Amino acid sequence: MGSTRFPGKPLVDLLGKPMLQWVVEASVAAGIADRVVVATPDQEILDACSTFDAEAILTSHEHPTGTDRIAEVSKTIVSDFYVNVQGDEPLIDPLTIATCARPLIGDHSIQMCSVFSPCPADERENPAVVKVVTDLDNFALYFSRFPLPFPRNVHGVETKKHVGIYAYRREVVQAFSTWDQTPLEKTESLEQLRFLEHGTKIKMAPGHGSELAVDTPEQAEEVRRILLARLGQGNPNRD
Repeated sequence: MGSTRFPGKPLVDLLGKPMLQWVVEASVAAGIADRVVVATPDQEILDACSTFDAEAILTSHEHPTGTDRIAEVSKTIVSDFYVNVQGDEPLIDPLTIATCARPLIGDHSIQMCSVFSPCPADERENPAVVKVVTDLDNFALYFSRFPLPFPRNVHGVETKKHVGIYAYRREVVQAFSTWDQTPLEKTESLEQLRFLEHGTKIKMAPGHGSELAVDTPEQAEEVRRILLARLGQGNPNRD
């Protein structure tokens, strides 16, 4: 609720629903979770969740990252793994959520997963768009706000855009919360680098992101237009 650019944004009205409700409904529609739980430090969000029958849990205000918040939840809600869906992604596709979770369901050696999609040319230089480079088995080598890899050769690999959704096993997310912030994490301001710097391998699943996350009132208005177009097609939770 304390967003500096958009105070109160999780509960902004989008076609008669708070933004958070769209995220919860997409998470349920993904069909991969035993429980969908809203983790929040704000009583207003907890109260709002009760109006659309969403389970919610109150967490600390002190968490520097969303993953630290999930680690707190994991102490009281025991599960094999958790999928972290950001509350400002009302356009997220349920298929993206399922794509993030499936590698952990199918292979118990995988400790953590995230998602990538092709990076449009006009976003490669944008530091707000995170890029990821992977090995031949699609495990992350590095994440950066810088355009990676550098296109020295015309026929090199495509630039991959990181989609900010994570699935992690319980022991991994709990370990994360015991580690201090790491040098690369602080340099790039990317929490996923803390995992890499501690040797945790992150499987990257090919998928696609939402059209727009909400950080400003102007973006909320654009999301309203997109949702209206989706509803006109009878498919509000799909890209």
